[in-house]
Amino acid sequence: MFFSFDGVDGTGKSTQISLLADALRQQGREVVTCRDPGSTPLGEKLRQILLDHHDTPIHRRAEMLLYMTARAQLVEEVIRPALATGKTVISDRYLLANVVYQAHAGGLKAEEVWRVGEVVVAGVMPRLTFLLDMPATRAAQRIKRAADRMEAQGLEYLGKVRQGFLAEAAKQHWQDASASQIVVINADRPAEEVHADVLREANRMLT
Repeated sequence: MFFSFDGVDGTGKSTQISLLADALRQQGREVVTCRDPGSTPLGEKLRQILLDHHDTPIHRRAEMLLYMTARAQLVEEVIRPALATGKTVISDRYLLANVVYQAHAGGLKAEEVWRVGEVVVAGVMPRLTFLLDMPATRAAQRIKRAADRMEAQGLEYLGKVRQGFLAEAAKQHWQDASASQIVVINADRPAEEVHADVLREANRMLT
């Protein structure tokens, strides 16, 4: 089973990933966690290029392709092998983030980013994506570190990111029960309440 978490930064993805991984391990499942971009030597180097502050200009299309490159390596080096051996994978972000940050908020065409992504992931998509949702202003207030290159683009941009996530969630065709799904979770609550909803949805997919 493959799960991913997404949402604007500050919604508590890291906390909820850790809580879900612990809960699933207590059920006797082998769990692999990863982050996109990252979790491979190539992915971590590209993560630095994409998220650290530097003087190198990156066009949105180039930015999108750098994320895709990191993801291609993550799929083949980490996610696909883990799934092949029956492990549960939980990823901090995945293809949906690319569509939202570079298309909905960044000006590219969402359908084109999805098409590139289909080639990159080669059929490996989360069974369920947890979209942790809250207003961008509230999420920004919860970040207790220096903003990365994407976060530093301002609240207007991050507001478009949030709306992009919600727009993609609203497009789903729930008639296909086997398709990759997005569930919107209200993240502006205590962590234990959010976790209860996340675990309920995860168990629904696992049973």
